[in-house]
Amino acid sequence: MKLERASRKQSKIKLSLAGPSGSGKTFSALLLSYGLCNDWNKVALIDTENHSASLYSHIGDFSVINLSAPFHPEKYVEAIQLCEQSGIEVIIIDSITHEWTGKGGCLELHEKEVSKMKIPNSFTAWASITPRHQAFVDAVINSSCHIISTIRSKTDYIISERNGKQVPQKVGLAPITREGFDFEQTIAFDIDQQHKAFCTKDRTTLFQDGEPFVITADTGKKILKWCNEGDFVDINFVLRRINDTKSIKELLDIYREFPQFKEALKPEYEQQKRNLLINGNAKTELVNQPISSNGQH
Repeated sequence: MKLERASRKQSKIKLSLAGPSGSGKTFSALLLSYGLCNDWNKVALIDTENHSASLYSHIGDFSVINLSAPFHPEKYVEAIQLCEQSGIEVIIIDSITHEWTGKGGCLELHEKEVSKMKIPNSFTAWASITPRHQAFVDAVINSSCHIISTIRSKTDYIISERNGKQVPQKVGLAPITREGFDFEQTIAFDIDQQHKAFCTKDRTTLFQDGEPFVITADTGKKILKWCNEGDFVDINFVLRRINDTKSIKELLDIYREFPQFKEALKPEYEQQKRNLLINGNAKTELVNQPISSNGQH
């Protein structure tokens, strides 16, 4: 543990797009992704929407991973890892809703856990499901890639006036995923039926208090500029941080803080982990070492 002067490091954006069906989440995510990397070959879309990504193949030559049921969290994690290992820069998860409410998703897994209990207890059943969901969330926030997550929203209809007539209009309500996912995002947008996005969370301050707008590739370029404005971090800086760690928790914090180096520095992480464990065990043995009656060890 040490006191450091706060400084923002270069980072990868974690962004969510929530909206009802037809609001343009997928199209907006694709435009954002191109703005973030300017190369369709560096974009991959994890498609849970029954191969709907193929409808946008005319936009560019992006890659696709088609996921089908069961939509358990581990399948999402595996897809993210495949993208990372393949040199992808921007991952679109379209959508994360299936991980929560889809067939084989967390809610269904929870129901199965409850049904296996002699005395059903909904609260206790979450003990085995929550870590699986959290592993998915961790895979998103700790990824070495930019990640755009689309989220279905619960929908309702309101009556609005259009061209002098009263017409029903579909609106999005709460995002359909476990509560709190937006807390883990750098930016969270809601998109309405007019395809306009408004910011509900913004750690970058680029969009907060702004008027609703239509997302374009320029939106991605604007975000990329913010990502690259932080202090540059090289592998030697991270290596020094690893060697200075005094606990397993501190080592894990560094591993999560710099996901872009987790593969390149894997041997160094493992070696430092062994060093910390050996030193910790040695100290424990010294503390617990019995002292003989004649005053000698």
